[in-house]
Amino acid sequence: MTAVGGPAEPGVVAAVDLGATSGRVILGRIDRGVLQMRHIARFANNPVHTRDGMHWNLLELYREVLLGLAAAEREVPGEIVSVGIDSWGVDYGLFRGDRLLGVPFHYRDVRNDAGVTAVHARISPEELFARNGLQHLNFNTVYQLVVEQQAAGELLSLADRMLLIPDLLNFWLTGKAYSERSNASTTGLLGAKTGEWDLDLAASLGIPRAILPPLIDAGAAVGKLSLDVAARVGRALNVVAVGSHDTASAVAAIPNPGRDFAYVSCGTWGLVGLEIDAPVLSEEARLANFTNEGGVDGRTRFLHNVMGLWLLSESLRFWEPAATDAQRSSLLEELLSDAARVPSGVPVFDVNDPVFLPAGDVPVRIRNWYGTRGERAPESRAEIVRCIIESLAQAFAAAVHEATRLADHDVSVLHIVGVARRMPCCVRPPPIVQDCVWSQAPPRLPRWVTCWCRPAHSARLAVNSKTFARLLSDPHPSPSTCQDRLSVWSNVRFPSQRSCST
Repeated sequence: MTAVGGPAEPGVVAAVDLGATSGRVILGRIDRGVLQMRHIARFANNPVHTRDGMHWNLLELYREVLLGLAAAEREVPGEIVSVGIDSWGVDYGLFRGDRLLGVPFHYRDVRNDAGVTAVHARISPEELFARNGLQHLNFNTVYQLVVEQQAAGELLSLADRMLLIPDLLNFWLTGKAYSERSNASTTGLLGAKTGEWDLDLAASLGIPRAILPPLIDAGAAVGKLSLDVAARVGRALNVVAVGSHDTASAVAAIPNPGRDFAYVSCGTWGLVGLEIDAPVLSEEARLANFTNEGGVDGRTRFLHNVMGLWLLSESLRFWEPAATDAQRSSLLEELLSDAARVPSGVPVFDVNDPVFLPAGDVPVRIRNWYGTRGERAPESRAEIVRCIIESLAQAFAAAVHEATRLADHDVSVLHIVGVARRMPCCVRPPPIVQDCVWSQAPPRLPRWVTCWCRPAHSARLAVNSKTFARLLSDPHPSPSTCQDRLSVWSNVRFPSQRSCST
């Protein structure tokens, strides 16, 4: 991997970002050390419910990726030097040869609890964490594969490979089957200390070793578009493995040359944690439900998954099921304005309660959460929105504190990246943060840009970790709450420590 930062960086790269609710294709060009970006395509990612459960509409996603890449090639004919794809983690497709066996399940499908019970009957949660370093989430791939074994074991016996979503799309584009390490680390089948498949663990759970594909690192070449795909796109573009778990790409490109930072990467999920050199595998970390996931360049992302803005997006979907994405976006702006007028000091709820994980009636479940505890439940939509945002702010602050304590890792900078720049903490952000993040950041900055390095228009908060909670949870702190300074990265310049492969 070669360093980024000079005027000689060649060509244009195409990033395919697949999130849990939408996808996009973005072109990026490095000019004198600054990455310039242009959206080429946006499309919805809507799950499909069938008789056997909740699935990803993977064929539609693949069609949109092809259309987006073709549009990108028409936009800059002959200039694209490579393509990179990232997505969410854990979910997968099973293949026999070139054929996909069944439709990939959505990680929010209700089938997963049976897998947890079966896995823990064979290996204790303590031993599992010592081996894979992952926090307990009932949708981790290892649990899903054991469910496959129980419900439809013939698929596992027929399969000769398992591919996570970005690897699956790379396979359809190039015919080459690999598993990129950052996303492979979300399966629960990758050794936390070795970074290699834990074949003994797989065998002990009845998962065929043969389905685990060769591992590659971010920056490795996957291959060229196959002939039939190249004919649709317009040219045989190169496909390169990136930090294919979207948070790996996000963290890799945070513009901080040292390790003294924490991050909140907020989208459908809120990923809150640190980037460190080695996993934290203590029993205390396990009980706190922290995870050790693979990062770019062999780093470890020590973090906690917070439910994130899923709570808002699913509430909007519940309130206005027939609305278009544009209509929901407009509704959200109205609700945020209304929520800003709700008196401060609303009671918060536990956003990480598993009751909020499935799709559906999130506002009803929020009201019930308060009701079962004898607390006054929010009534109006604006009150629910206010409660969601303040509850997320508290959860983010708590996770930052806990991460630094568990890892014994001092931080002086907090980076907030992702769509949270449009979703200020406590509806109305502290003025000192609002001026830098939400006012000066470009209003249409994409949630992320991958390919190698992800720039982050984020606020650099030079404050000690003890002020994080106040800064995130106090709706109107004084400027003195931020003890040193705030600055904004209005142009993204890559530190020499970060790297990019072209």
